[in-house]
Amino acid sequence: MSSGVPDPIGPPPSSEPGQQTAPIDATGSPEDLKDLAAQRAENERADHEHLEALPEAIGELVRRLGGQVPPGNWDYSNHRIRIQHRPGAGISAMYRMPAGTGFSELGLSTEFIEPGLAGVASTRVFATHRREGVTVSGWIHPHDPRLPGLHLASNRALVREIWGEGELLIGLRTIAYRPLRRAVLSATFATLGPLRIKRTIYLKVGKPKAIAALRARHLLLADTTVPVPSIISRRALGTPTSGGSTSSARMGEPEDAAGVLALESGNGSPLSAAIRPHAGADLDPAEFIALLDSLPGSVMGLEPKAAWSDSLRRYLQAATLTLPHRAESLGDLVTRIEEHLAVSERGPLVPAHGDFYDANILLRNSRISALLDLDSLGPGHRIDDLACLLGHLAVLPTLGEKNAAAVAALERFGEVFQGHVDPRGLWARAAAVALTLIAGSRSLGAERGEAVAEARLQAVEALVCRADAFIGEDSSQGPSAEEP
Repeated sequence: MSSGVPDPIGPPPSSEPGQQTAPIDATGSPEDLKDLAAQRAENERADHEHLEALPEAIGELVRRLGGQVPPGNWDYSNHRIRIQHRPGAGISAMYRMPAGTGFSELGLSTEFIEPGLAGVASTRVFATHRREGVTVSGWIHPHDPRLPGLHLASNRALVREIWGEGELLIGLRTIAYRPLRRAVLSATFATLGPLRIKRTIYLKVGKPKAIAALRARHLLLADTTVPVPSIISRRALGTPTSGGSTSSARMGEPEDAAGVLALESGNGSPLSAAIRPHAGADLDPAEFIALLDSLPGSVMGLEPKAAWSDSLRRYLQAATLTLPHRAESLGDLVTRIEEHLAVSERGPLVPAHGDFYDANILLRNSRISALLDLDSLGPGHRIDDLACLLGHLAVLPTLGEKNAAAVAALERFGEVFQGHVDPRGLWARAAAVALTLIAGSRSLGAERGEAVAEARLQAVEALVCRADAFIGEDSSQGPSAEEP
């Protein structure tokens, strides 16, 4: 049984506006290159200052949140357990706190957070190059100021009361968490009695408006042939439990009012695991195209989401912060990708998944059994969905030797996919996806993270070279998956 949730390699770019640094406009004339270089350098300097400001702010924020700063030296950087960089918006992170602080985990962010929110403290850290300083906000986990449902989804008693159906809660685990954005938790229940039958559900946490939109997407596909996890209804808080007691929470609240959506577990294993035994030779890449073909036309009425390649310059900032000594190589690669994108065919808008990669596709007996993570479902381009999968396959080997089979799978899937869309654009967009994943290596720790980042950079280079191989071919005469 799969986890039923995406592996947190990285999300598609957010459409929310940034607050701290400006995105780089790559469309200027040659005479603007100096200004663009200066803008890029300023953005990179701001990113570094934000990253350095986080641990410096911890002591003051602990005091303002009512905690105690323990005596002695505590290397906060070595106890950073999560980090999320949103170029143009800021950097957020989670830190494990030492005994005696008064709480175990602290959330921090340099993103703009509305003043006056309960449970949030702010302080300003002054850096060498920025006279106005960097504002850092903090909160005690799990009281994320933009995810009101995270506290509920992290509370064992409430989770059992709402979704337990009278069973024992034997496990509650955080699968993924991006501060201020989203979280996924798994809750495992077991029946009472000598024969315990286990079941696992997944709690997706987000901003209430986003969770309402996600719920609508699941309902849209509920009566189609697309295999998506079913929504699990929540019992209204305050109604009697099996023991006759009631909670003090509000009664009859809407299902997504707290910003939590409960989903059944997907049946099967993620594509990344399914390709290991035979390197994908037992899988039919055409079935993945057919799955996208089965998305209903009603998807076109949803709000469109940006593709990975649409925010390439923002992700260049994040990659450069991860590999500053590779800034020139990264810049050159992005320029080459943009040149390919400018002359390749993207195709018409069609129903699209928007985050079509290995962890979101479950298989059972070599057949697709579930499609996960519908957050980005909406109008899009087929080439972007296919490139998303290829880009993730290209970086899978950087996560360990067990994923070596992804090399052959990339060849097999790529050969089929490039027969349905413009091949030059396909590989260029796959390279863009791989580049966006470089920054995610920071979550693996300093030593391993840098090695993984370097390996992902090599994957980007290889994908760009694949696009180079199609230079000179007439993309306007190429195949299109959207043609009947």
